[in-house]
Amino acid sequence: MKYTAPRGTQDILPADSWKWQRVERVFRETAERFGYKEIRFPVFEETELFARGIGDSTDIVRKEMYTFPDRKGRSLTLRPEGTASVVRSFIEHSMGRGARVTKLRYFCPMFRYERPQAGRYRQFWQWGLEAIGSLSPAIDAEIILFSVRYFEGLGLERTEARINSAGCPSCTPAYNDLLRKELAPRLERFCDDCRERYERNPRRMFDCKNESCQALLSDAPSILDALCDECRDHFAGVEAHLKAVSVPYVIDSGLARGLDYYTKTIFEIHYTKLGAQSALCGGGRYDGLTEELGGKPTPACGVSAGVERLISALEEEGAFPNAAPGPDIYLVAGSDGAAELNVALAARLRETFSVEMDYQGRSFNKQMQEAGRMNARFVLVNQGEGGPLKLREAATGWEVSPGEGEIEKAIRDRLASP
Repeated sequence: MKYTAPRGTQDILPADSWKWQRVERVFRETAERFGYKEIRFPVFEETELFARGIGDSTDIVRKEMYTFPDRKGRSLTLRPEGTASVVRSFIEHSMGRGARVTKLRYFCPMFRYERPQAGRYRQFWQWGLEAIGSLSPAIDAEIILFSVRYFEGLGLERTEARINSAGCPSCTPAYNDLLRKELAPRLERFCDDCRERYERNPRRMFDCKNESCQALLSDAPSILDALCDECRDHFAGVEAHLKAVSVPYVIDSGLARGLDYYTKTIFEIHYTKLGAQSALCGGGRYDGLTEELGGKPTPACGVSAGVERLISALEEEGAFPNAAPGPDIYLVAGSDGAAELNVALAARLRETFSVEMDYQGRSFNKQMQEAGRMNARFVLVNQGEGGPLKLREAATGWEVSPGEGEIEKAIRDRLASP
């Protein structure tokens, strides 16, 4: 029997895994500069956590979760997103002691039963930030700024922040009533999902991917015209902070997020050169979620993004080098005796550098070809006992013959040279 990866999943092979490593490394380094510490949480949780945290009216809960009973009949679900798990952990471990703001980051796989297509998988990777414990619009602006700086660090400049408000429990009931009143005459022209959203939560209609539904919503009332004073002031504060840190943004009154826990600020970062699928990440404020999941009332804000789409965007923009990074040194045996000597030499050089060598007894020319295929920066030719060493930089042809104890210094000096 021939086994293959389950539908909607993928193997990330060495030819591509270095791209993922770079995306994660830049994420980690940028998050550290902003003060966000790593959290790792379980792959599965109690189903009720996601049902309550994400919202019964969302497509994620209704259609996309991988839910199963354990051997004692308890309902468990593979995590479809990260925020509910982070908040559960925040509550469980009393992470908000001392009234401090808890700033967390994660980079891990999630699971949703979706129709597989380009850039969309049933097991997909997601990065995210969560800042729990502050009402200040400065936190919202900080997370938006982080997202912009992160994408710049990866080579995607001139991004655009699109911001809106989701309102709060004080102002959204009246807005929902207004939406239903305005959309009722054309309700039959919406898709089946939108007609169901109309009854459950009409704001979810803005998240529909159906272009005809979006056209019907083009003249719908904006929530920005229905905000309470608190939400209006908070939104103005986010704008002021974004201007203070010179983050370009536009107000998008049609912007919606597909999760019910959002309140006040919602946003997406777009890279418009990508066209229709230009959103790189999205997030917002979720001030009621901690209380909804059994904790004390605690304001919070976060952002997340799918890694697969980000990597596709970076590939389209040519933001990755043409070839995977290779080893620092490839050891070539210039004689039969040198092959044995290279074992000890490689062990020594690996204290400082990444080193590869031949293990198959190939000819000198075959070894040199392999060094090129592996994109090694330096080739070190060992002629054997008493023979000279030759160190060559592959890209420039620079060459030197160091003594046995001078290899490391020769490489360090070359790396330091302009």
